[in-house]
Amino acid sequence: MGKPRILLFDSGMGGLTVARAVAKQMPDAHLVYSADNAGFPYGAWKEQDLVKRIVWVIGALIARVKPDLVVIACNTASTIAMKELRETYPVPFVGTVPAIKPAAALTKSGIIGVLATPGTVNREYTHSLIHTYAFHCKVFLHGAPRLAEIAEQKLRGHKVDMDELRNEIMPVYRKRDGGRTDVVVLGCTHYPLLVDEINEVAPWAVSFIDPSAAIARRVADVSEETKLHASGEGFPAHGTVLLTSARGSASETLTAYGTMGFPRHDVVDLPV
Repeated sequence: MGKPRILLFDSGMGGLTVARAVAKQMPDAHLVYSADNAGFPYGAWKEQDLVKRIVWVIGALIARVKPDLVVIACNTASTIAMKELRETYPVPFVGTVPAIKPAAALTKSGIIGVLATPGTVNREYTHSLIHTYAFHCKVFLHGAPRLAEIAEQKLRGHKVDMDELRNEIMPVYRKRDGGRTDVVVLGCTHYPLLVDEINEVAPWAVSFIDPSAAIARRVADVSEETKLHASGEGFPAHGTVLLTSARGSASETLTAYGTMGFPRHDVVDLPV
């Protein structure tokens, strides 16, 4: 059996947390990471426009990478565009959604916080997960407007503003009827990059749910069920990062991706 060629996609660097888990789960896989940094952050987009962009960008990436499997390592993209992606392209997709079900199983207090992007918080899909799996819990959803950008800046080597971080996370730390939040769902793949800093500013300790390991196991399962493309030339090398824009500091970008195991760097020729 050949090496599966896997394309991982996010709006920015957050999906690297999923990519790192996939690399650990599948050390022989051929991984190419892609970030729509020209469109980042996705929370500022209107839903219809964003769906069109995601479908179009993924199509361009599929044409370039010829992947056996595509991982949408982005909660926002997964919750709004997965149906259209699967209807448009024959390649298998694995998505990322807020880990409400495991949070409901883990909580002892029955009080759960969900940190997500404003877009993910507003999606009907997210509310459906809560109604299905956490109907017996009190769930505090918070669309953190700047948290993903703070994570991006940290990965580029910039210092985290701890006061700003505290303001971003505090709405999910709640007390009710003698209990308090004991589980926080990290509903954006950027957020695990900030767990150490969040622990520093949080009013009390909680269990964080990072879905990256579960996503990696799912990728491995789907890969085993997928017919692989023949190997050949002309594909991006393992460890390549494809960006939709060359904007930003090249040295910071290379350092950030290299630190996370993706040392190569290229810019996709796509209009922004």
